[in-house]
Amino acid sequence: MLKDEQIVWAIHQMEEDIGPVGPSLDSRTPFQYLVSVILSAQATDVSVNKVTPILFNKYPEPKDLMNANIEDVEQIIKSVGLFHNKAKNIIKTARIVHEELNDVVPETRKGIMALPGAGRKTANVVLSDVFNQATFAVDTHVSAISKRLHFVDQKANPLQVEKKIVSVLQPEELHRAHHTMIEYGRKYSMKLDPAKETNQLIIECDKLNEENEGLPSEK
Repeated sequence: MLKDEQIVWAIHQMEEDIGPVGPSLDSRTPFQYLVSVILSAQATDVSVNKVTPILFNKYPEPKDLMNANIEDVEQIIKSVGLFHNKAKNIIKTARIVHEELNDVVPETRKGIMALPGAGRKTANVVLSDVFNQATFAVDTHVSAISKRLHFVDQKANPLQVEKKIVSVLQPEELHRAHHTMIEYGRKYSMKLDPAKETNQLIIECDKLNEENEGLPSEK
């Protein structure tokens, strides 16, 4: 695997490649952003952004959404997948945010994770993007890159990936690193045969990994 300073170098190389980045989910309020992130589970941000303008135009506030007809919400969000569970969860979350939290989205990981449909990744995304906290969310792109570039073991789970990245970067770097790695994963495949790889960063990380493992380099 790569050494800590090599991981930092690799992430900075990705940032140079991708350039300026930021959140790709559309919303107007912290509550709407939370709902968007819940909807984005196992779905693309593009698909979520297609349905949320309709959803939030009809149900802009927690009080509106908590009183929504579930079949209507399902119909609106149907294209994002898992819409039965997601409709149920965002309506329940809306009720909790309105009735128990005075319409205020929690600013702690524990508080967000207590809401229906919100796991650790959702909490980290909301805390970073909405509240500018030093958290790092791991999605499929971040996980795939971290494994392919030898930041972590191939069997590492999302929490292990998160802890590794958080341990090597400065807190103020986490937000950009998260969004950079997502865009990098969209731009480049992490599934190519190493012998056919053309991405210079991946080739270099393979080489560094071999050197670190004490294996003879073939490149």
